[in-house]
Amino acid sequence: MKETDKTKRMKEIKEEVINLKKSPLYKYRVQNKSFPVIGEGSHKSTIMFIGEAPGRNEAATGKPFCGASGKILDELLEHIGLERSSVYVTNVVKDRPPENRDPSPEEIELYGPFLDRQIEILQPRAIVSLGRFSMKYILEKFGKSDWIDGISQIHGKVFEAKASYGMVKIIPMFHPAVVVYDANKKNDLKKDFEVLKKV
Repeated sequence: MKETDKTKRMKEIKEEVINLKKSPLYKYRVQNKSFPVIGEGSHKSTIMFIGEAPGRNEAATGKPFCGASGKILDELLEHIGLERSSVYVTNVVKDRPPENRDPSPEEIELYGPFLDRQIEILQPRAIVSLGRFSMKYILEKFGKSDWIDGISQIHGKVFEAKASYGMVKIIPMFHPAVVVYDANKKNDLKKDFEVLKKV
């Protein structure tokens, strides 16, 4: 797919999410004068990072991973010699849940198809799920429910799955936010990013 076509289709997704009045998070977004977070990065990238849902900073700017978690993500990318602009970063849920609570199953079901379309547009060769909700969504999407285990057990492992455009490697990882609460997790994430570098 041409770069211009990818950009056009991504803009279509953005417009649909902006006007997604049936979402329970739409009213919350409007009340807080915040933005949906569609995604950011290179449309040529073969690596896609998928978080769970935007936080306060993300909703205020419309950019994914721009707060404390974003700084950690940037540091981890730098650790393996990747620039943030060379990868694509998004979330399963595109609007911020109130009080940064976990996204509900209904919200994941509502927003998931937008992510599915983004994957089809970008056709990544490696998908890095950040956090347990993203991990569960991606593994189920690719028909690998039998792989689902606690994130502590499967983080940093590489799973292969078949996408409509070919084979894709799925690498579940902890969400960078864990480092904010437990600094020891940074070493785990660095090792997982080293796995990604090899892939």
